[in-house]
Amino acid sequence: MTASVLEIRARVRRRRSIVVSAVLLAVVVVAVVSLSMGDYAIAPADLWRTLWGGGDRAQTYVVFQVRAPRVVMALLVGASLGAAGALLQSLLGNPLASPDLLGISGGAGAAAVFAILILGLTGPLLAVAAFAGGLIVAAFLLLAGQRRADGGYRLILAGVGVAFLCVAVMNFLMVRAQVELAQSALIWLTGSLSSTPWWNVVTVLAVALLATPAVVACARWLPLTQMGPATAASLGVRTSTVSLAVVLTAVLLTAVTCAFVGPIAFIALCAPAIARPLLGHGAVGIGTSAAIGAALLGAADLVAQFALPGMSVPVGVVTGAIGAVFLLWLLATSKGRQL
Repeated sequence: MTASVLEIRARVRRRRSIVVSAVLLAVVVVAVVSLSMGDYAIAPADLWRTLWGGGDRAQTYVVFQVRAPRVVMALLVGASLGAAGALLQSLLGNPLASPDLLGISGGAGAAAVFAILILGLTGPLLAVAAFAGGLIVAAFLLLAGQRRADGGYRLILAGVGVAFLCVAVMNFLMVRAQVELAQSALIWLTGSLSSTPWWNVVTVLAVALLATPAVVACARWLPLTQMGPATAASLGVRTSTVSLAVVLTAVLLTAVTCAFVGPIAFIALCAPAIARPLLGHGAVGIGTSAAIGAALLGAADLVAQFALPGMSVPVGVVTGAIGAVFLLWLLATSKGRQL
């Protein structure tokens, strides 16, 4: 191995370490600010003392029962969506691939709305219904992509069509439902982190931990599949198996977050797109994308809570507004115009 190759690898590792450290620091800063700000402000020193069991009763209640579940859920959901977007973009080789634009979030949302309005399901059963809806859409897209050589681009168009169909189904169900049920479904569809109980956080954390080995395995296999089916097969990797594992993992991460906080738009699209130029060489670091997704959603939740004085808006409104601008910017760049 030549010295130049070693230098390049050392430079890539050094850059990756710097990027990961900076992103993790951003996550910590967002978490600290989120735990400190509010109607009952807590100084950083008091927050640190409270986290270690030294705060008074009011500080302990505010931190652990009011703010901490929301902050932890924001970080978990952002990380899950960031990882899901990175997996899909790496699989399809398309910067527009995300659960939102591919219709996976729409399928999960339509199934969840059906479960809420028609079946009256809540909690873990709602997550199962959302996963089933996302899986049905993903299976359709996989079949459509296998029939075309340029499936990555056609999948985006097919996904947009499926997303519109899911919106139509959700609107039909809400029009036919009772006002009270339709209102609860509408609040869920907006995407909100308010009133998050700890059991929701524990459920999402358990699913994320369950999916972590699959994410790590997919991260190792995806670079081999990008060399082509013949090369991957010679190295003992079947592209069809990798594609199925990636899609199932992405659907699981998307559906469980969608079930508990509603569809959070554009985090899965933005996080990998931010990670790619930071890491360089066109790489999509799945772990880095997950950390960026956590920081993005945590920051968006801060904006949702405190941007408008005396008024809190659902975090889905903020991510939708930011994501729409980001998508327009992505399409306006040279890479976006080639799609």
